[in-house]
Amino acid sequence: MGSLGNTEEAGIQVMRRAAASILSIGTANPSNVVVQSEFPDFYFRVTNSEHKQALKDKFRRICEKSSIKKRHLYIDEALLAANPEMTTYMMAPTLDQRQAIVSMKVPELGAAAGAAALKEWGRPATDITHLVVGSTSGGSDMPGADYHIIRLLGLSPTVRRVALYHQGCFVGASALRLAKDLAENNPNARVLAICAETNLMYFRGVDDQHFDNLVCQALFGDGASALVVGAGPILEKEKPLFDVVHATQCLIPETGGAIQGLLREVGLTFGLVSEVPSLIAKNIEASLRETLRGAGLVDDGDRNSLFWAVHPGGRAILDKVEAALGLKPDKIRASRKVLAEYGNMGSACAWFVLDEMRRWSAAEGRSTTGEGCDWGVLFGFGPGLTMDTVVLRSAHI
Repeated sequence: MGSLGNTEEAGIQVMRRAAASILSIGTANPSNVVVQSEFPDFYFRVTNSEHKQALKDKFRRICEKSSIKKRHLYIDEALLAANPEMTTYMMAPTLDQRQAIVSMKVPELGAAAGAAALKEWGRPATDITHLVVGSTSGGSDMPGADYHIIRLLGLSPTVRRVALYHQGCFVGASALRLAKDLAENNPNARVLAICAETNLMYFRGVDDQHFDNLVCQALFGDGASALVVGAGPILEKEKPLFDVVHATQCLIPETGGAIQGLLREVGLTFGLVSEVPSLIAKNIEASLRETLRGAGLVDDGDRNSLFWAVHPGGRAILDKVEAALGLKPDKIRASRKVLAEYGNMGSACAWFVLDEMRRWSAAEGRSTTGEGCDWGVLFGFGPGLTMDTVVLRSAHI
């Protein structure tokens, strides 16, 4: 592990414990692309707020500072014309309309990412033994998105499924942790893990007093990602991309209200405090040390010998994490690329980062899927504040 694990024995012990590997990655997005520089005009037009010029200028500055170039959204003028109540700010009960759309779109989007992961994996869909589905908005109905994804992908009716609904952005890391446990504790298991997110539940109009609403409208995009995870890969049929070595989760004390998502008649309302990036940065080193220690690895402070898959929750979060860990600018290149191209897609983001990383590594002729590094860390952040940390080992290309 370079300078973060100088004993061969420690590395052997880690690999004996961590047999689960990511065997494929798939992603999907809606076809509708919104250019960030054009979004303020669109947003204020569809919400009938063009007369609020000062607020529009403020929103434009938020968009410009976001580092986002474009996003994929189901929201468009036709959808909003059919559901005009969604363009107001907390003035009309819209949960029924939103849920009707989400209940269809989340399974479709998740299944598209799952199909891409299954195609790369190369084995029949019926060989999947377990399904893990994470979504902020996909589980309000019974059965939820997990049930419909089984049908859409043609998975076996005996597949054992687990749903992680209404958890928030950290679920990409949590679902990977769960997939690891399922794969390692069930002989011959192959786990399909899917995270699918859409902002249909929390798109709404302008309000002069709620800055966090403007941030939310400028930041989130729609997308889904999927992994196939298994222990003991059959090398003639399967190609490991990353080994999932160790995973932890911790709550940052006294931060339960820092990020909140409340499901109400007007849809899903979000609240966040401006200190969120600083709170994450202040606590990230302790979480990292605990996870490395649990993996049997020694942390000597040389963080740049690792690869990093940091949840791109926003530019400020990436900036603060980079500074807190003493990382060189290129170490979270993949996270910044995903943020620029897709915005914050919630739980789906983390695996987009891994996909970007392994593809860039191959294109650039790096020796491993982790940008040439052997060991790395994946971070997920979300309401709680919750911090999930996963230690990964890359595969040689």
